[in-house]
Amino acid sequence: MRFVETLKNIWTIQELRQRLLITVLLVFIYRLGCYVVLPGISPSDIDALANFTNKSGLMQLLDMFSGGAFSQASIFALGIMPYITASIVIQLCGMILPSFQKMQREGESGRQKLNQYTRYLTVLILFLQAPAYLINLQVQVNGAANGSTLQLGFWTVAYLTVILAAGSMFIMWLGERITDRGIGNGISFIILVGIIARLPGALYYEFVSRLPGASGSQGGLVMFIVEVVLLFAVTVGAVLLVQGTRKVPVQYAKRIVGNRQYGGARQYIPLKVNAAGVMPIIFAQAIMFIPMTLAGFRGGESGFMHAFTDINSFWYNFVFFVLIVAFTYFYTAITVRPTQMAEDMKRNNGFIPGVKPGKKTAEYLDAIMSRITLPGSIFLGIVAILPAFARFFGISQNFAQFFGGTSLLIMVGVVLDTLQQIESHLMMHHYDGLMKEGKIKGRTTGQAY
Repeated sequence: MRFVETLKNIWTIQELRQRLLITVLLVFIYRLGCYVVLPGISPSDIDALANFTNKSGLMQLLDMFSGGAFSQASIFALGIMPYITASIVIQLCGMILPSFQKMQREGESGRQKLNQYTRYLTVLILFLQAPAYLINLQVQVNGAANGSTLQLGFWTVAYLTVILAAGSMFIMWLGERITDRGIGNGISFIILVGIIARLPGALYYEFVSRLPGASGSQGGLVMFIVEVVLLFAVTVGAVLLVQGTRKVPVQYAKRIVGNRQYGGARQYIPLKVNAAGVMPIIFAQAIMFIPMTLAGFRGGESGFMHAFTDINSFWYNFVFFVLIVAFTYFYTAITVRPTQMAEDMKRNNGFIPGVKPGKKTAEYLDAIMSRITLPGSIFLGIVAILPAFARFFGISQNFAQFFGGTSLLIMVGVVLDTLQQIESHLMMHHYDGLMKEGKIKGRTTGQAY
């Protein structure tokens, strides 16, 4: 009954109702565009690309983030990933280059400049990735056993590149409109929709494969129920990882101005267990793509190279795990700055009880971050390689991808952020929140993915 009452409250608020309807409309347009095929591509060409995508773990990952548009040779085939790549590069520049750091401190005007640079870099990446996608499409179609052929000349590749680039830029525009007039972060929401779009099909395929009489069926429906329960447990663990914080108490000194007293309140600094979010997984995947790319240029390899091109192999997942732990420490070190936090506290007459202000406070915060980052990085690495364990126990590749990795963390983070925004609208209009006790906490890192 409480759920029905909450839905009524959401529908009662006119602004929230309009934002939800606009979000649904824009998402529908995005999903419709995922099935608009590039000019000159036949159904047999799409079948050849889909067969190749199903055999390659990397291509399945790219196809998941594009909501299936990658394997459909759609005008949205490149999805939002070029924009994410450009955002990561600009973010790294903001940590290294003084000119970008200056723009970050300029407020809204600086943010607009960085967004413009991100768009320019996205276009550049698109004009590099689109021809590579088209060449790969031609290779897979001509190498298929169904006898179909696809010949893409220079000008054909040129105008299809423009179409693919325009499709991705249109997705960016939809994401910005969702952010401005809808609910949640638009770019993140589009990624979420692309991931969730694959879940019903993967769930249905796994269910059918477990039915008695199906080829390779093991465990029957009992095994399927166990898989769903494990997926729920992994999702709960991912929520705990995203939400986990270590609260550091901060006491502010009392100040008397005239007849009024200011300060004297105790607040908390929430240090996140996983302050790096999904960035370590993205960085580690970028490194792990290098052997796959080299193997593609050399026509495939065996032995050492094969171990690092198979996403289900032991050495691939071991190195992947180690890279995630290392990148978690690296990204946390450059994003969480204890020295600056200590200076801000000292400037505002704040201090941690029992710790001297200044250098001692910075060392104290740094020690806490080092302690909580270790279990956070290990847990993040385990979540990232869980799909390989799921595949090892006989779960299909499509369904195993939802047992961890970037997709699960993005789903959890974006859903929590969206629910937090809906709850804030309800609380603003003096309604109860979505939960009976407590409030939903979204991510505090400001990431868009």
